[in-house]
Amino acid sequence: MSKKFIFAVIATILLGLGIIGNNYYQKIFGSSITKETSLYVKSNDSLIEIKEKIKEVSKHPNTFLLVAAQKNFSKPKSGRYLLKEGMSNNDIVNMLRVGNQTPIKLSFNNQDTLEKLAGRIAQQLETDSISLINSFTNKDFLEKNNFTKKSVLQIFIPNSYEFYWNTPADKFRNKIFKEYKRFWNDKRLKKAKELNLTKEEVITLASIVQKETAKKVERPIVAGLYLNRLKKGWPLQADPTIIYCIKEKKGQNFVVKRVLTADLEINSPYNTYKNRGLPPTLIAMPDISAIDGVLNAQKHKYYYMCANVDKLGYHAFARTLSQHNRNAAKYHQWMNKQRINR
Repeated sequence: MSKKFIFAVIATILLGLGIIGNNYYQKIFGSSITKETSLYVKSNDSLIEIKEKIKEVSKHPNTFLLVAAQKNFSKPKSGRYLLKEGMSNNDIVNMLRVGNQTPIKLSFNNQDTLEKLAGRIAQQLETDSISLINSFTNKDFLEKNNFTKKSVLQIFIPNSYEFYWNTPADKFRNKIFKEYKRFWNDKRLKKAKELNLTKEEVITLASIVQKETAKKVERPIVAGLYLNRLKKGWPLQADPTIIYCIKEKKGQNFVVKRVLTADLEINSPYNTYKNRGLPPTLIAMPDISAIDGVLNAQKHKYYYMCANVDKLGYHAFARTLSQHNRNAAKYHQWMNKQRINR
């Protein structure tokens, strides 16, 4: 057998081993992820389930299990992980091993009830809505912080917050509560005091303002009107509180397009036609513009308002009852023409 033949065989073997070795190396340390994506790992996810989740964006999904086995890795930490283009299976396993997850931007808008809020949050975190509700209404938490099951809604200020996806319900609640206390800084507390209102009363009034007008530019005007009524000792006569009473009786999905005279007789502490002053708690979740609208209420001499049919979405304000009656008659005529009876 010639030396050339032997060298050729050895070279072929070495080349084959090199190709195999390079192929093996690429599957472990080479680029695997084809595009950036978020990987959501649940608390009870297995490695096989994770492999199934990454296979749409991975060149070597099966090798992921091989790498995990070589590293004696079997229990991934739950969370949201950002898989970047070009990451290797080795990178993914190391990331899951240490739990190097990427936080999410969690947001919620104006939710009328804790149930609706919990549903919105559960869409963005791993925890479920029942766990969230139980946490929000935890007896010890409520008593410690002087909240009720109705008033605790006030700690949720609509905004964008940073959370880890696997944040449990209690930790979510506690962080939101810290943000609530941070929101009520010295400047806002000083403004509330100047209005002779507590922060709870500001939020209650803001929730009415929130429901009264969607136009942010109007909110300081509406807030000033209600403050004028409070100073005079008049009932607020706020239709949003009547709608709140109706929904308490008929369900949150009941649609109220028009408040009827009979509705004003509903026996409830939230009926601001029958009761003077503010209702016991907020009637909905006000956003920051509504809260600051109360804290920076416009000073004027308006005591009455109704929907402005000449500028839909806005209100017609009045200083006297006679002016208001003319505005109201115009509004009721428009409602009748639209055949809006409820």
